[in-house]
Amino acid sequence: MEVDARGLLCPLPVLRLRKILNGAAPGTRVALLATDAMAAVDVPHFCAEAGHALISVTQEKDAIRYEVMRGDAFAWRAPA
Repeated sequence: MEVDARGLLCPLPVLRLRKILNGAAPGTRVALLATDAMAAVDVPHFCAEAGHALISVTQEKDAIRYEVMRGDAFAWRAPA
C-alpha cells in the first residue's frame, strides 16, 4: 500500500499515513511518499508515539519514501 503525499505540507503527510494505518491490520506495511522536509521529523516521531515501526527511509527521484509497518496497538503494556 502506498500513500502519495508529495506536495503536501506538515502535518498532512503524517495525517494521511495515520488514517491508512488506523484501518490496517497489525503487520501491514505502508509506504509514504513525501516532499515536505518536516516529514523527516514527523514520521519517526509519529511511529514512535503510535507504536509503529519505521522500516526504512530512502531518497527517490522526487520524494522521500518512508516504509512503515503498523504495530500491534495492544502489544505494548506499561511495566507493573
